[in-house]
Amino acid sequence: MSEIRDISLAPQGERKLKWVEDHMPVLRSICEDFEKTKPFEGLKVALSVHMEAKTGYLATVFQAGGADVYATGSNVLSTQDDICAALTERGIRVFAWHGATAEEYDRHLAACLEAGPQIIIDDGGDLNHMMHSRFPELIPGVIGLCEETTTGIIRLLSMDRAGKLKYPVMLVNDAAMKHLFDNRYGTGQSVWNAINKTTNLIVAGKQVVVAGYGWCGKGVAMRAKGLGARVIVTEVDPVKAIEAVMDGFLVMPMKEAAPLGDVFVTVTGCRDVITMEHMLLMKEGAILTNAGHFNVEVDYAALEAESVSKELRRDNIVGYTLKNGRSVNLIGEGRLVNLAAGDGHPAEIMDMSFAVQALSAEYLVKHRNDHLPMINRVPEEIDREIAERKLRFLGTKIDHLTDAQDRYLHSFEN
Repeated sequence: MSEIRDISLAPQGERKLKWVEDHMPVLRSICEDFEKTKPFEGLKVALSVHMEAKTGYLATVFQAGGADVYATGSNVLSTQDDICAALTERGIRVFAWHGATAEEYDRHLAACLEAGPQIIIDDGGDLNHMMHSRFPELIPGVIGLCEETTTGIIRLLSMDRAGKLKYPVMLVNDAAMKHLFDNRYGTGQSVWNAINKTTNLIVAGKQVVVAGYGWCGKGVAMRAKGLGARVIVTEVDPVKAIEAVMDGFLVMPMKEAAPLGDVFVTVTGCRDVITMEHMLLMKEGAILTNAGHFNVEVDYAALEAESVSKELRRDNIVGYTLKNGRSVNLIGEGRLVNLAAGDGHPAEIMDMSFAVQALSAEYLVKHRNDHLPMINRVPEEIDREIAERKLRFLGTKIDHLTDAQDRYLHSFEN
């Protein structure tokens, strides 16, 4: 039995699912393969993902592969109730609704795990954390987990170093066909789609501050520059900071950037990136957004506790008046802006990311008796297979090595 908001929204969700299916040919081809081979026959798959159309389609791909699928959200503002309804109509057990309270979100996660899944698809690490902390008796039945995000992988690697990780995981985010495209081009476009739609303000001529210059930060900075903004990057990693300088951006500490920025985007995966100390230095009306997984990068708690007043200034934008008399505007409660205030990454990008998820889960099942290590990189063959499928659907051909070239590259005698 699902726990959703409104089953009558299913037809609207179906239209969204059909649209993304039409624009995700790689995942659609994998779905067709799964329908024939049934790699998940007799297994339960639990997903904690952003419950919108593209991730909804991923859930149906596992279902096509024979799985009994249980799905919940990974962010309370990214859940779309019409998608939850459509998936429920398709026979997937869904426990999620938009704007869930902390208690409801916790209950929905638990409902997915109480089913006793053998495969876990995680986005941020919440299912994994709950499985280890509250359902240890179910761990022996888990074949493995696939993690989608940088934030989730940070948590997994920390658990592994502490010797606390109890089943194999696939680091999906680290696959080339995920982070090179999803993190850079997907985040870069979807963050600005969300900001522009929510604010209805121009980017050109503004000073944008991007906190973090990993693959996501690179994409956000690149698209801001393309839209005509002047871009400042803040970083803690000296190598990434040099890369940002070489890419033509100003680099400085957040305390120096705070008085200069018109729009701030945090993309670090860490907490307390923009604190009240920084906000008190900002211009009147500065816009604050977060594109990291959890809403701890902009100090939302401090804004709520220490502001003189607040008001809803536009859908998904709350203005906070600070004790110095100036105000700042926070989009989407400081949650993942491209999903809390937008539709997430383009379907063509998630086509590749979710292909990695699907084939990585299949890899775990195929190798379930091979004593896999706790931490597993996505095999290069999976990246290559997805790239070749994507090129084929794009109608793009590439060269191939001749036998002589292959020998030249792989023999020291040449």
